[in-house]
Amino acid sequence: MAARLIVGLGNPGPKYQWTRHNAGFMVLDRLSHSVGVSVTKKSFSGLYGEGSWQGERLLFLKPQTFMNLSGRSVAEALRFHKLSLADLIVVHDDLDIPFGRVKLKEGGGHAGHNGLRSLVQELGGAGFMRVRVGIGRPAHGAVADYVLQNFSREEMADLSLLLDGVTGLMKSLLECGLPKTMSLYNNREFLSAQQG
Repeated sequence: MAARLIVGLGNPGPKYQWTRHNAGFMVLDRLSHSVGVSVTKKSFSGLYGEGSWQGERLLFLKPQTFMNLSGRSVAEALRFHKLSLADLIVVHDDLDIPFGRVKLKEGGGHAGHNGLRSLVQELGGAGFMRVRVGIGRPAHGAVADYVLQNFSREEMADLSLLLDGVTGLMKSLLECGLPKTMSLYNNREFLSAQQG
């Protein structure tokens, strides 16, 4: 059975649970729950779980190394399972996309994202799929502070809709592949309850 390693990027601990930088963890939690997988086993310097959905073996990983060392955890899991970069899907926050929107991308640079920088460095390449969850840019103040702040009250009110939408996108990606999912979902607004 084919396997996919799905990684959500974030920082460990309750202090960071609702921060913008933890959007990857939030999506991974929602997706794994929706397919009946518990991501609680301590393995690969992270929290790990595995199961299957639609005939595909799914491996879920939330590195617990802090963002800037995420690549170590992911490299360890890929090596253990003998997977390639093509088998890897990484979910992460993205400053260049407005809150409520998501973009898919295969390969590319790290765009200043410390988690992606660590992955590219540790994995020796960037040829993996990314699910880029928009968090927008701060109107003022430092980006480093902004990503470590909790989502605003207004954003928190819409977060569940966003996570449900991204979960649907992820299932489409697993079932239909990148080109079709990109045509259906890329840069789609997920905050309207009317979206189907």
